[in-house]
Amino acid sequence: MSIYVGNLNYEITQEDLNEVFAEYGTVKRVHLPTDRETGRKRGFGFVEMGTEDEETAAISALDGAEWMGRSLKVNKARPREPRSSGGGGRRNFRF
Repeated sequence: MSIYVGNLNYEITQEDLNEVFAEYGTVKRVHLPTDRETGRKRGFGFVEMGTEDEETAAISALDGAEWMGRSLKVNKARPREPRSSGGGGRRNFRF
């Protein structure tokens, strides 16, 4: 399971996030998504911890905490929803 971390400062690095979450246990992975076109960080990230207890401790301690001038939003990440194959248009539209 992953932890969602929102409302991050755009200057944050993976090392910064790793350092903060390491206080609550083993950090397995940190991911900071970037915008495809600009390469700029998107203001949120995901952290995977070693155990569920470590995740729970980190969420409890950090949700709402002030860090780098922002109030963090920290909770369990929801599974990624499948994208539609859409693209708009009028499929199976008959005249």
